[in-house]
Amino acid sequence: MKRVLIVGAGPAGAALAYILASRGVPVHLLERQRDFSREFRGEGFQPSGRDVLHQMGLGARFEALPSVRLASLAVWRGTRRLVSVDVPESARDNVARIVSQPALLEMLVEEAGRFPHFRLERGVAVRDVVREAGRVVGVRVERDGHEEELRADFVIGTDGRNSVLRRKADLHEERMPQSFDILWCKVPLPTSWRPGHSEIYATLGGMCLSFPSYDGTLQLGWSMGKGQFKQLRGKGVDAWMEELARVVRPELAEHILAHREQVSHPFLLDVICDRLVRWTAPGLLLIGDAAHPMSPVGGQGVNVALRDALVAANHLFPVLAADGSPEALDAAATRVQAERLPEVTDIQAIQTRQARFLSGTGLLPRLLLASLPLLEKLGMMRGFAVGGDRRFRGVLRPLRLAV
Repeated sequence: MKRVLIVGAGPAGAALAYILASRGVPVHLLERQRDFSREFRGEGFQPSGRDVLHQMGLGARFEALPSVRLASLAVWRGTRRLVSVDVPESARDNVARIVSQPALLEMLVEEAGRFPHFRLERGVAVRDVVREAGRVVGVRVERDGHEEELRADFVIGTDGRNSVLRRKADLHEERMPQSFDILWCKVPLPTSWRPGHSEIYATLGGMCLSFPSYDGTLQLGWSMGKGQFKQLRGKGVDAWMEELARVVRPELAEHILAHREQVSHPFLLDVICDRLVRWTAPGLLLIGDAAHPMSPVGGQGVNVALRDALVAANHLFPVLAADGSPEALDAAATRVQAERLPEVTDIQAIQTRQARFLSGTGLLPRLLLASLPLLEKLGMMRGFAVGGDRRFRGVLRPLRLAV
């Protein structure tokens, strides 16, 4: 059986490691962080991502993770509520669920750890790839201040949007310029907040999302033009909390300012949306954000990463199990990109089009906001909330775990 080295224990890496290890493939998974509770991880799990976990046989464990089911949505502009819709209990599986990603990752590596072929190392920083005769045969890592080489028959990079493997393998991307960033933070959940309720605040300068998180806090995501936060950062937390409070309705603004000392996990997400021209090099495959960093629009990133892992397992496992040649492994990796690229391209195109609404400027966003009360009267907003965003769902390809 061929040996695999996976760099990065995010959703793509941990899920792929579990699938391969559960089928007897020797897997060595490396993670730079010593735990999964870093400052920011995506929490929005769509039906498409949840389906992958159920196909992996981990549905029951996933359903038991700390989570919040979104049940209603209100759209505000200043002090005026433009629209409010409820999602019936029977339809809530069709919308995003807020789930603890650290808990998910711990669950995945715990399940993978039940197999003797799996090894996880935390606190290991990958510095470079190791090549022989033009082929990637391992990575150079730093562990506890010492450098060494780790080798395998095939290397898979799932080390995220700032991928070291992407850079060291000299793989090039096609970038879709983005005009906004998002400031994420959490505040205590207001006592009057309805269970599963979310709100969107639209302004001429951006947009703010607010929804309850799995940890009993209120998650806030404030979009703004690129570079705008630099002007606020130097003024301290109080300054940008006051600016944020001006975006939301008065009751929520009062709550935010009253709890400004309790703001947690502030994180500025530099929004990037691109994809590699080639996801592969001899001996190497990149998937997830390492191959195609997704925009946060529509909450697709973690779900696309899980779908990448399923497809990668389908193509790689038969070759790994058969002790296939290096050329056969490279061909399987190429098939992974060929299958995943159309869906990723379509999702990123939708995200890029929708991103204009996060800036809040231009005629089209203004017309859409003005039309929301009419759409609600016609019953169209309820259909949107129940069915999820059909534009994303419409481009998803059927996927089945076949190994």
